[in-house]
Amino acid sequence: MTATSAGTNWAGNLSYRASRVVRPTSIDELREVLAGDGPFRVLGSRHSFNDIADTEGTLIETAGLPVTIDASSAPGAVRITGSPRYGELASALHARGLALGNLASLPHISVAGAVATGTHGSGDRIGSLASAVRAIAFITATGESRTLERGDADFAGTVVNLGALGVVTALELDVEPTYDVAQTVYERPAWSAVLAEYDAVTALGSSVSIFTTWANTYRADQLWVKRRLPVETDAAASAALIARLGATEATAPRHPLPTMAADACTAQLGEPGPWHERLPHFRLDFTPSAGEELQSEYLVPRSDAVAALEAMRGLAAQIAPLLQVCEVRSVRGDDLWLSPAHGTDVVGIHFTWKREQAAVESLLPTIEAALPATARPHWGKVFTLDSDEVRRRYPRWADFAALRERFDPEGRFRNAYTARLGL
Repeated sequence: MTATSAGTNWAGNLSYRASRVVRPTSIDELREVLAGDGPFRVLGSRHSFNDIADTEGTLIETAGLPVTIDASSAPGAVRITGSPRYGELASALHARGLALGNLASLPHISVAGAVATGTHGSGDRIGSLASAVRAIAFITATGESRTLERGDADFAGTVVNLGALGVVTALELDVEPTYDVAQTVYERPAWSAVLAEYDAVTALGSSVSIFTTWANTYRADQLWVKRRLPVETDAAASAALIARLGATEATAPRHPLPTMAADACTAQLGEPGPWHERLPHFRLDFTPSAGEELQSEYLVPRSDAVAALEAMRGLAAQIAPLLQVCEVRSVRGDDLWLSPAHGTDVVGIHFTWKREQAAVESLLPTIEAALPATARPHWGKVFTLDSDEVRRRYPRWADFAALRERFDPEGRFRNAYTARLGL
C-alpha cells in the first residue's frame, strides 16, 4: 500500500484537503485502512467537479485494487472488482464478444464512481450507467462485507450512493452480445424545429446529443446521432426530419467545441465500428478536454424538457460568455432512489464551462431559478441549489438517509458535501 499527496481533481478546480491519500492493493489492506481513524472518502478517476469525494481525513484511491473482469458470473452479466475505467472494461468485454448497453461520453471515468453519482450516456430507451447494475458489494466503515442484488429490499438505494455507504469493491453489470454503431454529425439544426419535434429528433438514433455554445439562439451547433446497427429507424423519414431541421451532414469529423480539432473524438461520417469505439464521444487514448474547465448538469423530466431549453435560450446572452459548450441528451427513467432519472425519463442539460469558478457560481442560481422546479443537479458537478430543495426533489430521500445511518452509524464516510445535504 502506498501513501501519496492529495493533489487536485481532474479539472484542477479543487485541491483535496485530505491529510493523507492511500492506495490499498488488496481487500485486506483496505480493511486495515478502515480500521484506522476516519473520516474516509473514496477516489476513482477524480472526475468530479465539486467536493463530493473530498475529506479532511483519509482519501482511499481504489485504482490500486486488483481488477478482475469475470464474464462467467451469471448469464448476461459481468462481475468486476477493483475500479476499472469504462474504456478498459469495454475493451475487455468486446474481446469476449460482449457489450454494455450504454457508455458515457468519456471512457476515462471509473465504473464505480460513475455509478455512485448517477452518470449517464444518452438514449430514449437507454438508462443511466447505474441502471445496468444488478449487484453491488461494499466494505463498510467497520470492515464488514455487504452485498446487495437487484430485487433486494434496499438494493435501489445502494447503487447511486454518493460514496456515503462504504467502499464499493465489486459490481455485477448487465451485458449483451457485442454490436456495431455508426455515428453521424449534422450541423446547425434550427432550435425552433428541434423543439417543435423534440421527440422525433431524439429518436433519430439510439443515442442523440445536441451541442450548442448558445452564441446563436436560432441554431444549435451540432447534432450527433449514433445509430446502433442494424438501423431500426426509417432512413427516408430520418432524412426528411433532418431537412425540416435545416441541418446539413458534416463532411469531415467534428469536435463538440467548434474551435477544436476532432483528433480526440471517436470516428464519425457514418463509419460503422464496435460499440465501445462509437458510443463515447472521445477516444480513451486522448485527453478529451479543451483544457481547464468546470461542469454543471441539470436533468429535467422529459415532459419539462422543451420548457427548460426555452428557458436556457432566454439566458443565452448570460451563459455564452462563460461557456465552452452545452450538451443536451435524453436518459430513460429508473427506480434508483438517488438517480436523477428516478421515476421518470429525463433530459440532461450539461454545461462545460470555462474555469471561471466565481463567475459560474454567480450565474448558476439564475439558471437554477429559470429551470423547472423538477430539475435535479448532477451529483458530481457544480451546482448551488439549496440543499432542502435538492432533497425535496427525491421522494426516497428519507429512505436513503436511513440506509446511510444503518451502513455507517458513526458517520465515518461523512464529509462537508454530505453534511450540506443533511446526510
